Amino acid sequence: MIIDGHQHFWDPARADYPWMDAPELAPIRRAFGPADLAPLLRANGIDASIVVQCRSALEETEEFLRIAHATPSVIGVVGWADLTDAALGDTLDRLRASPGGEKLVGIRHQVHDEPDPDWLLREDVQRGLSAVFARDLAYDVLGRTRELPAAIASAKAFPQARFVLDHAAKPPIADGGSAEWSDRIKALAACGNVWCKISGLATEAVWNDWDAGRLFPFVEHAATCFGEDRLIFGSDWPVCLLAGSYGKIKGALEACLAKLGPGVREKAFGANAKAAYRLAVA
Repeated sequence: MIIDGHQHFWDPARADYPWMDAPELAPIRRAFGPADLAPLLRANGIDASIVVQCRSALEETEEFLRIAHATPSVIGVVGWADLTDAALGDTLDRLRASPGGEKLVGIRHQVHDEPDPDWLLREDVQRGLSAVFARDLAYDVLGRTRELPAAIASAKAFPQARFVLDHAAKPPIADGGSAEWSDRIKALAACGNVWCKISGLATEAVWNDWDAGRLFPFVEHAATCFGEDRLIFGSDWPVCLLAGSYGKIKGALEACLAKLGPGVREKAFGANAKAAYRLAVA
Protein backbone atom coordinates (compact mmCIF):
# COMPACT_ATOMS: atom_id res chain seq x y z
CA MET A 1 0.00 0.00 0.00
CA ILE A 2 1.31 3.44 -1.03
CA ILE A 3 0.38 6.02 1.60
CA ASP A 4 0.36 9.81 1.59
CA GLY A 5 1.19 10.36 5.23
CA HIS A 6 0.17 14.03 5.42
CA GLN A 7 -2.67 15.88 3.71
CA HIS A 8 -5.45 18.28 4.70
CA PHE A 9 -9.09 19.15 4.08
CA TRP A 10 -10.62 22.56 4.82
CA ASP A 11 -13.35 25.01 3.91
CA PRO A 12 -12.71 28.69 4.80
CA ALA A 13 -16.38 29.48 4.10
CA ARG A 14 -17.39 27.29 7.04
CA ALA A 15 -14.60 27.79 9.57
CA ASP A 16 -11.80 30.18 10.52
CA TYR A 17 -8.17 29.36 9.73
CA PRO A 18 -6.05 32.19 11.21
CA TRP A 19 -2.85 30.93 9.58
CA MET A 20 -4.48 31.32 6.16
CA ASP A 21 -4.93 35.11 6.40
CA ALA A 22 -1.61 36.01 4.76
CA PRO A 23 -2.11 37.50 1.26
CA GLU A 24 0.29 35.03 -0.35
CA LEU A 25 -1.97 32.17 0.73
CA ALA A 26 -4.92 33.43 -1.31
CA PRO A 27 -4.51 30.65 -3.95
CA ILE A 28 -5.41 27.98 -1.38
CA ARG A 29 -8.05 29.97 0.49
CA ARG A 30 -10.94 27.86 -0.80
CA ALA A 31 -12.55 24.53 -0.03
CA PHE A 32 -10.61 21.30 -0.51
CA GLY A 33 -12.24 17.98 0.25
CA PRO A 34 -12.09 14.24 -0.48
CA ALA A 35 -13.59 14.65 -3.94
CA ASP A 36 -10.74 17.01 -4.87
CA LEU A 37 -8.06 14.66 -3.58
CA ALA A 38 -9.37 11.38 -4.99
CA PRO A 39 -8.34 11.95 -8.65
CA LEU A 40 -4.91 13.13 -7.56
CA LEU A 41 -4.35 9.96 -5.56
CA ARG A 42 -5.39 7.84 -8.53
CA ALA A 43 -3.23 9.78 -10.98
CA ASN A 44 -0.17 9.48 -8.75
CA GLY A 45 -0.50 5.84 -7.70
CA ILE A 46 -1.38 6.58 -4.08
CA ASP A 47 -3.66 4.06 -2.38
CA ALA A 48 -4.53 5.86 0.85
CA SER A 49 -3.87 8.96 2.94
CA ILE A 50 -3.76 10.35 6.45
CA VAL A 51 -5.69 13.59 6.97
CA VAL A 52 -4.07 15.99 9.42
CA GLN A 53 -5.35 18.76 11.69
CA CYS A 54 -5.61 22.32 10.32
CA ARG A 55 -7.14 24.33 13.17
CA SER A 56 -7.42 24.18 16.95
CA ALA A 57 -10.99 22.97 17.14
CA LEU A 58 -12.43 19.71 18.35
CA GLU A 59 -15.22 20.12 15.79
CA GLU A 60 -12.66 19.66 13.01
CA THR A 61 -11.42 16.39 14.53
CA GLU A 62 -15.00 15.15 14.71
CA GLU A 63 -15.58 16.16 11.09
CA PHE A 64 -12.40 14.42 9.92
CA LEU A 65 -13.47 11.22 11.67
CA ARG A 66 -16.83 11.38 9.89
CA ILE A 67 -15.03 11.89 6.58
CA ALA A 68 -12.71 8.95 7.31
CA HIS A 69 -15.71 6.79 8.19
CA ALA A 70 -17.24 7.54 4.79
CA THR A 71 -14.00 7.55 2.76
CA PRO A 72 -12.10 4.23 2.56
CA SER A 73 -8.96 5.90 1.19
CA VAL A 74 -8.61 7.99 4.38
CA ILE A 75 -7.02 5.41 6.64
CA GLY A 76 -5.95 7.69 9.48
CA VAL A 77 -6.81 10.97 11.19
CA VAL A 78 -4.33 13.10 13.11
CA GLY A 79 -6.72 15.42 14.89
CA TRP A 80 -6.67 18.20 17.45
CA ALA A 81 -7.65 18.03 21.09
CA ASP A 82 -6.79 20.37 23.95
CA LEU A 83 -3.65 19.00 25.55
CA THR A 84 -4.08 21.40 28.48
CA ASP A 85 -7.55 20.06 29.35
CA ALA A 86 -7.59 17.93 32.50
CA ALA A 87 -10.44 15.93 30.94
CA LEU A 88 -8.53 15.18 27.74
CA GLY A 89 -8.63 11.43 28.37
CA ASP A 90 -12.43 11.46 28.42
CA THR A 91 -12.48 13.52 25.20
CA LEU A 92 -10.18 11.08 23.43
CA ASP A 93 -12.28 8.12 24.58
CA ARG A 94 -15.42 9.81 23.23
CA LEU A 95 -13.74 10.53 19.89
CA ARG A 96 -12.58 6.94 19.54
CA ALA A 97 -16.09 5.66 20.26
CA SER A 98 -17.65 7.88 17.56
CA PRO A 99 -18.17 6.87 13.90
CA GLY A 100 -14.71 6.74 12.33
CA GLY A 101 -13.10 6.81 15.75
CA GLU A 102 -11.07 3.69 15.02
CA LYS A 103 -9.18 5.78 12.46
CA LEU A 104 -7.98 8.33 15.04
CA VAL A 105 -4.23 7.65 15.02
CA GLY A 106 -2.70 10.82 16.45
CA ILE A 107 -3.06 14.30 17.90
CA ARG A 108 -1.43 17.56 16.77
CA HIS A 109 -1.23 21.20 17.83
CA GLN A 110 0.38 24.20 16.11
CA VAL A 111 3.24 24.38 18.59
CA HIS A 112 5.26 26.76 16.41
CA ASP A 113 2.49 29.35 16.84
CA GLU A 114 2.79 29.34 20.63
CA PRO A 115 4.78 32.32 22.03
CA ASP A 116 6.64 30.01 24.41
CA PRO A 117 9.18 27.79 22.60
CA ASP A 118 8.96 25.40 25.56
CA TRP A 119 5.17 25.08 25.40
CA LEU A 120 5.45 21.29 25.03
CA LEU A 121 7.19 21.11 28.41
CA ARG A 122 4.42 22.82 30.38
CA GLU A 123 3.11 20.59 33.15
CA ASP A 124 -0.45 20.60 31.80
CA VAL A 125 0.75 19.80 28.27
CA GLN A 126 2.92 16.95 29.49
CA ARG A 127 -0.10 15.60 31.38
CA GLY A 128 -2.05 15.82 28.13
CA LEU A 129 0.65 13.94 26.24
CA SER A 130 0.42 11.21 28.87
CA ALA A 131 -3.29 10.84 28.08
CA VAL A 132 -2.55 10.67 24.34
CA PHE A 133 0.10 8.00 24.76
CA ALA A 134 -1.97 6.01 27.26
CA ARG A 135 -4.42 5.44 24.39
CA ASP A 136 -1.68 4.26 22.04
CA LEU A 137 -1.97 7.37 19.85
CA ALA A 138 0.98 9.14 18.25
CA TYR A 139 1.77 12.82 18.71
CA ASP A 140 2.62 14.92 15.66
CA VAL A 141 5.15 17.68 16.41
CA LEU A 142 4.44 20.78 14.33
CA GLY A 143 7.42 22.97 15.07
CA ARG A 144 10.43 24.68 13.60
CA THR A 145 14.04 24.76 14.77
CA ARG A 146 13.05 26.97 17.74
CA GLU A 147 10.77 24.31 19.23
CA LEU A 148 13.05 21.29 18.72
CA PRO A 149 14.74 21.38 22.17
CA ALA A 150 11.33 20.98 23.81
CA ALA A 151 10.47 18.20 21.37
CA ILE A 152 13.72 16.42 22.22
CA ALA A 153 13.02 16.70 25.95
CA SER A 154 9.47 15.39 25.43
CA ALA A 155 10.64 12.42 23.37
CA LYS A 156 13.07 11.56 26.15
CA ALA A 157 10.36 11.98 28.80
CA PHE A 158 8.14 9.44 27.01
CA PRO A 159 10.58 6.86 25.62
CA GLN A 160 7.86 4.29 24.90
CA ALA A 161 5.67 6.78 23.02
CA ARG A 162 5.57 7.53 19.29
CA PHE A 163 6.31 11.05 18.04
CA VAL A 164 6.08 12.14 14.40
CA LEU A 165 7.95 15.27 13.30
CA ASP A 166 5.99 17.13 10.65
CA HIS A 167 7.73 18.66 7.62
CA ALA A 168 11.20 17.80 8.98
CA ALA A 169 10.73 20.81 11.30
CA LYS A 170 10.41 23.17 8.32
CA PRO A 171 14.09 23.63 7.46
CA PRO A 172 15.03 27.11 6.17
CA ILE A 173 15.53 25.87 2.60
CA ALA A 174 15.00 29.27 1.00
CA ASP A 175 17.87 30.61 3.12
CA GLY A 176 20.18 27.72 2.31
CA GLY A 177 19.68 25.82 5.57
CA SER A 178 21.19 26.23 9.01
CA ALA A 179 23.60 24.34 11.24
CA GLU A 180 21.19 24.79 14.15
CA TRP A 181 18.41 22.96 12.29
CA SER A 182 20.82 20.20 11.25
CA ASP A 183 22.18 19.69 14.76
CA ARG A 184 18.77 19.67 16.42
CA ILE A 185 17.32 17.25 13.88
CA LYS A 186 20.20 14.91 14.62
CA ALA A 187 19.57 15.16 18.37
CA LEU A 188 15.85 14.51 17.96
CA ALA A 189 16.45 11.49 15.75
CA ALA A 190 18.83 10.08 18.36
CA CYS A 191 15.86 9.67 20.72
CA GLY A 192 14.81 6.64 18.68
CA ASN A 193 11.04 7.03 19.15
CA VAL A 194 10.53 9.81 16.59
CA TRP A 195 9.60 9.47 12.90
CA CYS A 196 10.19 12.28 10.40
CA LYS A 197 7.80 13.32 7.66
CA ILE A 198 9.44 14.30 4.39
CA SER A 199 6.64 16.73 3.65
CA GLY A 200 6.11 20.45 3.24
CA LEU A 201 9.64 21.00 1.97
CA ALA A 202 8.85 22.71 -1.34
CA THR A 203 6.92 25.44 0.46
CA GLU A 204 9.98 26.12 2.62
CA ALA A 205 11.95 26.75 -0.58
CA VAL A 206 11.41 29.65 -2.97
CA TRP A 207 8.01 28.73 -4.36
CA ASN A 208 8.74 29.47 -8.00
CA ASP A 209 12.39 28.46 -7.98
CA TRP A 210 13.02 24.97 -6.64
CA ASP A 211 13.54 21.42 -7.82
CA ALA A 212 14.45 18.04 -6.37
CA GLY A 213 18.10 19.05 -6.29
CA ARG A 214 17.35 21.96 -3.96
CA LEU A 215 15.44 19.69 -1.59
CA PHE A 216 17.83 16.76 -1.65
CA PRO A 217 20.41 17.96 0.94
CA PHE A 218 17.63 18.32 3.51
CA VAL A 219 16.07 14.96 2.67
CA GLU A 220 19.50 13.37 2.78
CA HIS A 221 20.25 14.85 6.21
CA ALA A 222 16.93 13.62 7.57
CA ALA A 223 17.60 10.17 6.12
CA THR A 224 21.09 10.10 7.63
CA CYS A 225 19.68 10.99 11.05
CA PHE A 226 16.45 8.96 11.13
CA GLY A 227 17.43 6.01 8.96
CA GLU A 228 15.30 4.25 6.37
CA ASP A 229 12.77 2.96 8.92
CA ARG A 230 11.64 6.37 10.24
CA LEU A 231 11.04 8.53 7.15
CA ILE A 232 7.45 9.12 5.99
CA PHE A 233 6.33 10.63 2.69
CA GLY A 234 3.64 13.29 2.85
CA SER A 235 2.36 15.59 0.12
CA ASP A 236 1.13 18.36 2.44
CA TRP A 237 -1.67 18.87 -0.08
CA PRO A 238 -3.23 21.36 -0.60
CA VAL A 239 -0.64 23.62 1.06
CA CYS A 240 1.87 22.21 -1.42
CA LEU A 241 -0.05 23.79 -4.30
CA LEU A 242 1.61 27.10 -3.42
CA ALA A 243 4.85 25.64 -4.76
CA GLY A 244 3.73 23.01 -7.25
CA SER A 245 1.17 20.42 -8.28
CA TYR A 246 0.58 17.22 -6.33
CA GLY A 247 2.43 15.32 -9.04
CA LYS A 248 5.43 17.64 -9.00
CA ILE A 249 5.74 17.43 -5.22
CA LYS A 250 5.39 13.66 -5.16
CA GLY A 251 7.84 13.23 -8.04
CA ALA A 252 10.48 15.45 -6.46
CA LEU A 253 10.35 13.69 -3.10
CA GLU A 254 10.32 10.30 -4.80
CA ALA A 255 13.44 11.28 -6.76
CA CYS A 256 15.18 12.42 -3.57
CA LEU A 257 14.34 9.23 -1.70
CA ALA A 258 15.27 7.01 -4.66
CA LYS A 259 18.78 8.51 -4.67
CA LEU A 260 19.17 7.21 -1.13
CA GLY A 261 18.34 3.63 -2.14
CA PRO A 262 15.26 1.59 -3.09
CA GLY A 263 14.66 0.53 0.49
CA VAL A 264 14.45 4.11 1.68
CA ARG A 265 11.92 5.08 -0.97
CA GLU A 266 9.78 1.97 -0.54
CA LYS A 267 9.50 2.24 3.24
CA ALA A 268 8.87 5.99 3.22
CA PHE A 269 5.90 5.52 0.90
CA GLY A 270 4.06 3.07 3.10
CA ALA A 271 5.59 0.80 5.72
CA ASN A 272 6.92 3.57 7.95
CA ALA A 273 3.56 5.34 8.15
CA LYS A 274 1.96 2.04 9.15
CA ALA A 275 4.49 1.61 11.95
CA ALA A 276 4.38 5.19 13.23
CA TYR A 277 0.59 5.33 13.38
CA ARG A 278 -0.14 1.63 14.02
CA LEU A 279 -2.37 1.58 10.95
CA ALA A 280 -4.66 -1.44 10.71
CA VAL A 281 -4.16 -1.96 6.97
CA ALA A 282 -2.62 -4.67 4.82
